[in-house]
Amino acid sequence: MADGYARLTSKPQCVIVHVDVGTQGLGAAVHNASCGRAPVLIFAGLSPYTCEGEYRGSRTEYIHWIQDVPDQKQIVSQYCRYSSEIKCGRNVKQMVGRALQFATSAPTGPVYLLGAREVMEEDIEPYELEQAHWGSVGKAALPEDVVQEMAEALVGAKEPLLITGYCGRNHDAVTQLVKLADTVRGLRVLDTGGSDMCFPANHRSSLGLRYGIHGRITTADVIIVADCDVPWIPTQCKPKPGTRIFHLDADPLKQQMPVFYIPAEARYKVDSSTAFMQLHTYISSHASLSETLSTYQDRWDALAQEHADRMSTIRSLAQPGPDSTFNVSYLVSRIRHHVPADTIFAIEAVTLTAFVADQLSPSVPGTWLNCGGGGLGWSGGAALGIKLAAGPTKFVCQIVGDGTFLFSVPGSVYWISQRYNLPVLTIVLNNQGWNAPRRSLLLVHPEGEGSKASNEDLNISFAPSPDYAGVAKASAGGRLWAGRAGTVEELDGGLKDGVRSVLDGVGAVLDAHLDGPQGKYGGGRSVTVG
Repeated sequence: MADGYARLTSKPQCVIVHVDVGTQGLGAAVHNASCGRAPVLIFAGLSPYTCEGEYRGSRTEYIHWIQDVPDQKQIVSQYCRYSSEIKCGRNVKQMVGRALQFATSAPTGPVYLLGAREVMEEDIEPYELEQAHWGSVGKAALPEDVVQEMAEALVGAKEPLLITGYCGRNHDAVTQLVKLADTVRGLRVLDTGGSDMCFPANHRSSLGLRYGIHGRITTADVIIVADCDVPWIPTQCKPKPGTRIFHLDADPLKQQMPVFYIPAEARYKVDSSTAFMQLHTYISSHASLSETLSTYQDRWDALAQEHADRMSTIRSLAQPGPDSTFNVSYLVSRIRHHVPADTIFAIEAVTLTAFVADQLSPSVPGTWLNCGGGGLGWSGGAALGIKLAAGPTKFVCQIVGDGTFLFSVPGSVYWISQRYNLPVLTIVLNNQGWNAPRRSLLLVHPEGEGSKASNEDLNISFAPSPDYAGVAKASAGGRLWAGRAGTVEELDGGLKDGVRSVLDGVGAVLDAHLDGPQGKYGGGRSVTVG
């Protein structure tokens, strides 16, 4: 929840956990917050360090010995921007202030503080800090000579490309990037879906969302990589020799990745919104560059046609099957039809993410949030945090894979949802299995023995699938609309009822049976009606 709230608002949130085991319980959530640039302060207790009453707070329970570990912060420190121990009460505010400076300075992310009970029990005189002295690090800009070099490279390029992944967290960066694309006619923008919508899908320059593989990467002659962790996957797709590549990032060296490099001729630690503004302002204010761009009307028109053709192809995929079953493209197109226009989507669709993105085609900053990390189970709590941050009148829809739904700990998610009145619409993409491992296998051994094995043989099948909606309803104490759909008729009816339920203040879960209900939980009417 803290992660989702922090992502939507960019305001740091606090999580309190119990010593080493509570820290371990955070598990993949810390990884996701780190990769997703979520500013979260984690505070954990530490087993008392005295045994015989030397200080107030000394050990009083059996578990204080069991939970005393050599270096508790090492459990999560490699995922955190900062980790430290509060060793006395008299500088506790300074320690918290320093941690929050790291959490809120680019690249934003989680921080970890811990303190023993003796410290927490210390008597201190009340004191205050001047909060203005504890702000985050200011934004960095490109050097003037670099602005000129990059601007001239973009304008002179035959096929310029910008690849991004996280700049959308700052909504102004989206605005500035649109201005840059409008200025450099012919510039294409590829969103790698790191966490936020970075470029409007309805813009002619948009190539949509793809994970590191796109034909335009191989043909571009100038590429700007901006706030992106994986611009391309070299074994699958990479720029051609001679391509000029510039890397702009809050963390261009990727200091938490032991192996990372791209063949950029220059890299700069900058704020992407500021850099985009510098570039389009420089180009617009220099007559020679503007004059060159004025001759690019043909390629500007070509972009519009290319975009229209791509959107037409996307629409063509959203067709029901001849037996009234539906695929993910049709499903998401109907979700888009039924939910309010300003819906905020929390997406954790794993192998189906690109299809979901194509059909939703988000165009407003802050309306698409993706995990950004590899710890499955993010979207359940994140959707609740997003709902809490967005307020009671904003509609939130979670779209989640079936295996990922199980990883999200639905027993906790839907109890919290009803306990704190945070209704969201959850769509479970039920494709009867965990397909990501199969995809990984085929990328390495496309003709291997595993390629011939069934999902059952590989132990990645969920058939017969659980009653996902029933699990959620039971967890909510019955106060939840639960349904399932395997045909287009059931789908439209279920979406209509689910949306109405959420608008009426009661959460809803729709188990969407992709490609038909065969092998999936059927249930009974008493279970399906919320």
